[in-house]
Amino acid sequence: MDGVVLGLGSNRSYNGKSPVQLLSEACSMIASFLPGMICSPVYRTAAMYVENQDDFYNMVVSGSFDGTPRELLDKIHAVEKSLGRDRSLEFRNGPRSLDVDIELFGNLVVHETDLIIPHERFFERAFVLVPLLDILRENADSNRNSIECYELRLKSLGDQRISLECPPFSL
Repeated sequence: MDGVVLGLGSNRSYNGKSPVQLLSEACSMIASFLPGMICSPVYRTAAMYVENQDDFYNMVVSGSFDGTPRELLDKIHAVEKSLGRDRSLEFRNGPRSLDVDIELFGNLVVHETDLIIPHERFFERAFVLVPLLDILRENADSNRNSIECYELRLKSLGDQRISLECPPFSL
């Protein structure tokens, strides 16, 4: 089993559920195939890339996965779809009910058309680095060098307006 980190985000309600409720539901679904999953707090963040849209609610989860990166991608796409994501109706980086990205998959490096691991924008996103650092700092087994690397990368970013929204979900 490989340790994975997933980034989750939402800025659109679906079926009467708020973005934070959608994140909570997504975590419950993901926990079924990511044993030992740990959730970060949820952060409210300014939209990046396409700024004229509602704020996002972002978090990360980490856990173990027994399968390939492609199998994980298929599972997270099913979770996204079940919570209202329809890629055919979206534009890149626009509003969405749920977005789940594979940020890290063990030490694997994958470079395919529709799957890049580590995520190609991992180090430019405070909305990934801040919640990931929350998880790493709480885990006694975390590699101190990784924490320091992520802290340095975070310090190099400009202000991305990120604020704590709610504590980690209990699963």
